[in-house]
Amino acid sequence: MMTKKEQRLRRSRQTRVRIALQGVARLTVFRSNLHIYASVISGDGAQVLATASTAEKDVRAEIGTAGKGGNTAAATLVGKRIAEKAKAAGIDKVAFDRAGFAYHGRVKALAEAAREAGLQF
Repeated sequence: MMTKKEQRLRRSRQTRVRIALQGVARLTVFRSNLHIYASVISGDGAQVLATASTAEKDVRAEIGTAGKGGNTAAATLVGKRIAEKAKAAGIDKVAFDRAGFAYHGRVKALAEAAREAGLQF
C-alpha cells in the first residue's frame, strides 16, 4: 500500500512531464499543515527564479500573530507575493504545478491570487 505522500508524488509526476514538454516556467506549490510554499522554477528545471511562503518573516508579520500560515487568507497573500516576485524576475507566463494536491482550498486560493496579480497560466 502506498503512503499518502507517495500517492501525491505519483499524481504529480505526470503533470511535471507535461509541463516539461511545454518548456515554460512552472509555478509549483507545496502545502504543509502549518505553511504554504510557492516557487517559480525555470523551464528547464535548473533554476528557482522566485519563491514565496508563509514561513517568510514579512509574510508572518502581515498575517499577524493570531494568523496561521495554514489558511486560505495566508495562501492568497503568498499567491500575490509570488506573482509580484515572478514579474520582477521578468516572468509573466507560467504553468501551474499543484504537485498532486487537489485544486481546492488553499491551493486554489493561491492560484487565483497569482492570476489576479497578473501571472498568466
